[in-house]
Amino acid sequence: MLPMSRRSFLATSSMSIAALAMGETRGDERRPAKMGLGFSLYGMKSLSIDDGLKTCREIGYDCVELPIQADWPWDSRALSRDETKRIGGLLERTGLRLSSLMENLHVVVDDARHQDNLERLKLAAELAHALSPKRPAVIETILGGKPAQWDDVRRQMADRLKDWARVAEEGNAVIAIKPHVGGAMHRPEHALWLLEQVDSSHVRAAYDYSHYQLRSIDMAESIQQLAPESVFIHVKDAAGDANRVQFLLPGEGTVDYARYLKLVAAAGYEGDVVVEVSGQIHGKPNYDPIAAAKKSYAPLAAAFEKAGVARG
Repeated sequence: MLPMSRRSFLATSSMSIAALAMGETRGDERRPAKMGLGFSLYGMKSLSIDDGLKTCREIGYDCVELPIQADWPWDSRALSRDETKRIGGLLERTGLRLSSLMENLHVVVDDARHQDNLERLKLAAELAHALSPKRPAVIETILGGKPAQWDDVRRQMADRLKDWARVAEEGNAVIAIKPHVGGAMHRPEHALWLLEQVDSSHVRAAYDYSHYQLRSIDMAESIQQLAPESVFIHVKDAAGDANRVQFLLPGEGTVDYARYLKLVAAAGYEGDVVVEVSGQIHGKPNYDPIAAAKKSYAPLAAAFEKAGVARG
């Protein structure tokens, strides 16, 4: 089935969006929503894992994301068994849940690179279980490509993702694919189409509204579409548009996070909400990771309280 047009989606889902709006004011009457508030160590590359986890715990975060992509301090190919065990111990002692492992794998690649991606996914699955045996982290990644390529490459993307799903199933892991404003998969309906083609519980979605905000996609609409299929959420603010992308820390933009959390809870999301500091920000010479983590925490913690969403 081809992805619905925006007009078709609006026509067929108005009742669902209305239900979300009711959930904003009444809350979910079936059960209280509960989500963790986390910080991605993607924004703490300059810190040791010890200092990063200690900082997140002291600020008050519930969980973290660990970037394991190539050339990062925690590259899955470079982590020794002893260091993996040590990091697992640090997570246990700090009480921080490992929400996700961040990868950066593109699917529109040649066969050799595709095989390399499958190897990295296998390593990620093993690492997810080694670091958090009781609750293995999801493996979160964008898919690469360019927006103009979507129609030409989407079937290739689906075929590649079926291979990803096989590796994830063998490793008893879950991969969360995240649409990106600058990627081939850049709209909620793109992710939904790919998930439909792959048809695997081991490949799900990751939701990040900042990428839709830059394309003027309504927040409630995007949540209605993608939150029920998502196992992970990134949060950050954004300004500009798809041609002039500027990512910001949460609270520096216009997103009403209390409303956001109510909508996400009403849509049935039951995962963690994790701050991602964009490379646009953490790549600056004067970037302070601890200050960024503190500045991001304050508005989000207040939003959880205002929204009546329990943390845990």
